[in-house]
Amino acid sequence: MPLPSTLSPDQLVKPRHFELRISLIFLAIFIPLGVHLPYFPLWLESKGFAAEQIALILSAPMFLRVVTTPFITAMADRAKDRANVLILMVAAALLLSAGYFLEPTYAVVLGVSLVLAVFWTPQTPLTDSLALSGVRRFGSVYARMRIWGSISFLAANLVGGAVLAVYSANAVPVMISVGLVGALAASFLAPRLGRPRRASPLSATELQEEAPKLLNAYFLFFVIGAGVIISSHGFLYSFVSIYWKSIQLSETLVGLLWAWAVVAEVGMFMVFTRVFSHMRAPTLLLMAGLAAILRWLMYPLIWPLGLGAFGFFVAQTLHAFSTGLILIGVQKMIGETVAEERMGAAQGIAFFANGFAMASVTLFSGALYDRLGVDGFFVMAGVAMLGLLFIGLAARSAPKRLLGRRDERAVVDEAG
Repeated sequence: MPLPSTLSPDQLVKPRHFELRISLIFLAIFIPLGVHLPYFPLWLESKGFAAEQIALILSAPMFLRVVTTPFITAMADRAKDRANVLILMVAAALLLSAGYFLEPTYAVVLGVSLVLAVFWTPQTPLTDSLALSGVRRFGSVYARMRIWGSISFLAANLVGGAVLAVYSANAVPVMISVGLVGALAASFLAPRLGRPRRASPLSATELQEEAPKLLNAYFLFFVIGAGVIISSHGFLYSFVSIYWKSIQLSETLVGLLWAWAVVAEVGMFMVFTRVFSHMRAPTLLLMAGLAAILRWLMYPLIWPLGLGAFGFFVAQTLHAFSTGLILIGVQKMIGETVAEERMGAAQGIAFFANGFAMASVTLFSGALYDRLGVDGFFVMAGVAMLGLLFIGLAARSAPKRLLGRRDERAVVDEAG
């Protein structure tokens, strides 16, 4: 059934406490994510899994969600209301997370992780779509709602580290499930907005219909380069917590290091418009790639040089550039060069490029850590250099004429 071309009168009525309700949903759904990213690899290691097994458990769901998430978000666009789909996704994820309490054999953990990713990953883009509907219909400010997700992610990093210091890595599945209980409760606050006028940014339908029009050299080189630079973080996400524990850093300190990276990223969002918004998108990605290279070259040297935890905090500060600038830079590129009616497809292609590249590097990271340990970060520096090569090709093929500055500023303000 085609989506309605105009909003009904009921859809123009702003639900009560819209911004508060969306903020609470962002806050709740990022708590289990803030536990899973830094501490799930520690739990896997505590259960005796080898590095290559850990890499496969972490990467296989990434490959799967690149395929399933666009179709689920497209289904949500055509559902009676996206809020119902969000509730279904959170409820299913909560039930499936109980699988981690079964006997943690390799087959069980891998199977649970695969199926769980199908229902867990769409929660953020679904909430994004509800928030952006509020931006377009009621003039809500996206950043003021989305920031609560970053705050709760940071808090989960800190609290999770403190909990593990007392109860060991066995507490990780419990914290994930408890976090999903909170997310389920918050999902019932989702405002009922009806069907959107247009497909969501990750719509599989728009991706298929509009993608051929976007296959120009600048766009393709740019999203490939951004995806490759982002993917160089796969080794960090998979094994840095395990490495930090191997050099006797406490769980609390591990949590602080993860939280500091989030603080740095939020700081970039806060200062971007004033400091970096005048720069072209390829310049931003060049800076991000150089920061990633520097960051990965630092990690293997910090402990041998006696720089201690302070050195890791410095390296984590570079997250503001190696990740934050890429997240904003991709949106800036789309805002500068992609017409509004093609933005859905552009977002979908960028999502696929990031997801596929990250999954590939994460899969490769297991063998890398098994053979090189922390020196595997040197290989990640090479991956980031490859990403810079594509950004250089994008810069050479950049269009001379960009879209209106008003559109560009709107995208930057929304991203920041």
